[in-house]
Amino acid sequence: MLKLIPLPIFDDNYIWVLHDHRRALAVDPGLAAPLEDFLTASGLQLAALLVTHHHLDHTGGLAGLLASRPDLPVYGPARVAGVNRPLVGGETVSVLDHDFDVIPVPGHTLDHLAYYAAPWLFCGDTLFAAGCGRLFEGSATQMHASLTRLGALPADTLVCCTHEYTLSNLKFARAVEPANAELREREVVEQARRAQGLPTLPSNMALERATNPYLRCAEPGVIGAARHHGATDDTEPEVLAAIRRWKDHF
Repeated sequence: MLKLIPLPIFDDNYIWVLHDHRRALAVDPGLAAPLEDFLTASGLQLAALLVTHHHLDHTGGLAGLLASRPDLPVYGPARVAGVNRPLVGGETVSVLDHDFDVIPVPGHTLDHLAYYAAPWLFCGDTLFAAGCGRLFEGSATQMHASLTRLGALPADTLVCCTHEYTLSNLKFARAVEPANAELREREVVEQARRAQGLPTLPSNMALERATNPYLRCAEPGVIGAARHHGATDDTEPEVLAAIRRWKDHF
């Protein structure tokens, strides 16, 4: 049985650690020291790293981790310094006796990757709890296609995104869909978790499909909100584009 740990770093990032009590897989190591401390305290050997995209808060720890492990497999986009197993999507990566499907999810960046081995989805900054990443490099059409692909995964999929943005995302989601009762209920639950100092993550795909506006671009309420905030038609990519622009300035 593998154990999943969200290891907090910076103000709101997580390094995801999956381990079998001997070996560990870590995802998006933005800092080396907190991961090294966790591995030492837990008696774990680092078996591999997965990287979703090139931003420094996801990659800043690579050099430090590789300094004492030059042969450590590091999977991710080719442009990331330190990646020695470059991927483009469509491959399968075997770590900890599990096969992870490598899913290309452009939008936040053009070469963003997600990794899926049921029930775990490591999706970086593409799909957030109740949100999605900013469109720094890709288009709304690309992001919509990426989110549609992730949203089609099984309902019990654990959504392991890399930022604790849930409460701010839920505040915005309620502005988009104020009549969504499941959204109101989720906000109460997540506020209670954060009040206790607990992470809101991982989420699950069933909850995201019910409460994440970027996965609900065909819903009348979301379309109406998008129209009110500049959408020029009711196509799902245009709806996503409008609500993402709104969120950027919310």
